[in-house]
Amino acid sequence: MIPRTRIRNIGISAHIDSGKTTLSERILFYTGRIHAIEEVRGGGKGATMDFMPEEKLHGITITSAATTCQWHDTQINLIDTPGHVDFTIEVERALRVLDGAVMVLCAVAGVQSQSITVDRQMKRYRVPRLAFINKMDRTGADPFRVVQGIRDRLQLNAVLLQYPIGSEDQFQGVIDLVEMTADYFEGENGENWVKKSIPEPLRDEAQQAREKLLDTLSLFSEPMTEMLLAGEEIPKELIWETIRQATLSLKFTPVLLGSAFKNKGVQNLLDAVTLYLPSPIDREVVKTAESVSVYPNPDASLVALAFKLTVESFGQLTYTRIYSGTLKPGDTIYNSRTEQRVQIGRLVRMHANKREDVKVAVAGDIVALLGVDCASGDTFCSGEPLVSLEKMFVPEPVITLAITPKKQEDSDRLSKALNRFQREDPTFRLSIDPESGATLISGMGELHLEIYLERIQREYNAEVFVGTPAVAYRETIGQQATFDYRFKKQSGGPGQYAHITGWIEPTDEPFVFENRVVGGAIPKEYIPACEKGFREAMQSGKLQGYPVTGVKVVLDGGSYHPIDSSELAFRSASHQAIEGAIAKAKPYILEPIMLVEVETPNEFMGRVQGDLSSRRGLLLGSETMQGYTVIRAEVALARMFGYSTELRSLTSGMATFTMEFACYRQS
Repeated sequence: MIPRTRIRNIGISAHIDSGKTTLSERILFYTGRIHAIEEVRGGGKGATMDFMPEEKLHGITITSAATTCQWHDTQINLIDTPGHVDFTIEVERALRVLDGAVMVLCAVAGVQSQSITVDRQMKRYRVPRLAFINKMDRTGADPFRVVQGIRDRLQLNAVLLQYPIGSEDQFQGVIDLVEMTADYFEGENGENWVKKSIPEPLRDEAQQAREKLLDTLSLFSEPMTEMLLAGEEIPKELIWETIRQATLSLKFTPVLLGSAFKNKGVQNLLDAVTLYLPSPIDREVVKTAESVSVYPNPDASLVALAFKLTVESFGQLTYTRIYSGTLKPGDTIYNSRTEQRVQIGRLVRMHANKREDVKVAVAGDIVALLGVDCASGDTFCSGEPLVSLEKMFVPEPVITLAITPKKQEDSDRLSKALNRFQREDPTFRLSIDPESGATLISGMGELHLEIYLERIQREYNAEVFVGTPAVAYRETIGQQATFDYRFKKQSGGPGQYAHITGWIEPTDEPFVFENRVVGGAIPKEYIPACEKGFREAMQSGKLQGYPVTGVKVVLDGGSYHPIDSSELAFRSASHQAIEGAIAKAKPYILEPIMLVEVETPNEFMGRVQGDLSSRRGLLLGSETMQGYTVIRAEVALARMFGYSTELRSLTSGMATFTMEFACYRQS
């Protein structure tokens, strides 16, 4: 068994088209996991980690893919995540269970909109990261500007560990500022990693870069500070250890350079993963919902998190991170949500869509369970006490489509597909339009739902009619309002009685419930029923029937009847009380606002800005680079349908854009 200190659970995350999947392919090649390199858009079999037909068709990563490889004496469990914002839940749940991450940035574009989203996700789960500036061979590559962008826009203490040997089409390799060697990558696929002396013209620049690195690191190491003041040579082992400790404490972000497509710099990155990113025992102790600490001890009770599931022909495949204890095929464990016993049949380790049987999995491992019925986010335990790991953040859908089966025989197949997708993807929502009876599917964007429509046809052979996209509006309140509601029914036999008082007020959270009932005015056993009634009332607002958000409910009193009161009575009272209170609290409609980032040649900049302004867009700023401009704006989602076609028309097909949810704002 590999020591826990020699395991790295890492994810590769970035803005779309930064080269994550290309980088993953090289990592698998250099670690001996695959023996031929395939490209994302190069014909052939396609990249190993993009195994879905839709991924090969669109040339993007849609679902996160897991694999395991070996670099020297270290086992790397790797998850390649999507870059497109529509599939952000894949990044969210991967970072929830990973110990470290590699943030990939384009040497030309630098920090982009999805880079900011990924950074926010990494900070949410306190994941230490390395930055890898990719595409150093591209025209306009400028790693120094990218590092400054990381420092300015992401507020990270980022410093280069390497200095480039050339750039753009003259990019040849990197200078290692720790060992002070020039690293070149020779052979057909860059497999021969050759270390040479630093070229004479670059010696002074490399020395200055090293001094800047050591100066920054000395803030984290007293021995290094003393040695620098004394003018002594710093041993590389001390530099490695200082970088590692500063990275683990989230106070430092090491930056490396390369070109995955040109097979340069990937081996250095693998070394950096083993040197600087945490093992399972280096990470902070995991806290559960009950504030119980979970330590990565193989001999302790089992605690594991089901963070992703896929439903396949043989049953459910559940991706699981083990935080504590040991798991073997045949073991009986408990699902803490359902409190049901679960027997483990097969344990497998994933390599993209291929499976390898595992005889035992211990704390720190990421494996998949076959045939276990559970939901994404469930916690598995080996027995008492049952604990629940804290749930991951799930963003709300912003776009809705109405779909209906074309033929009667498509109806059952469509139902199976939608139920499966809803189980697999927490951001894919299913509902019924109360007026038309049509099935409504909601998701994170047009591409998100387009992929599912393609899968319905390909995997389930079901044909559907698709309505026009609709924006997922919300309702909220503008002021505080009180409620004092008495629910009373008497119809021969036991009656129904419940009385509640309190108030509602605006809040930044989607929903907050606070119980201030004292003196037993409402028995404790009825309080959960009250909260359930409040939550049910939030499902449909009174203005146009949209879900209500941003409401805090304070329950401060009421009364009950010893015979006629029941959970149902208090639930009904709560539902009706809140409906009345919301009507008095000046409700208004919220619409989703998107952060739009357009990359356009300079000559079209005025046209693009004018078009965004005509869509009620708020221009946030622009950044001019060699030959093109990046324009950032906030625009209502309702004004962005069909924008890709319009942008192509405005810029002769030369501009690209990305769009992600920013916030809800009064419409």
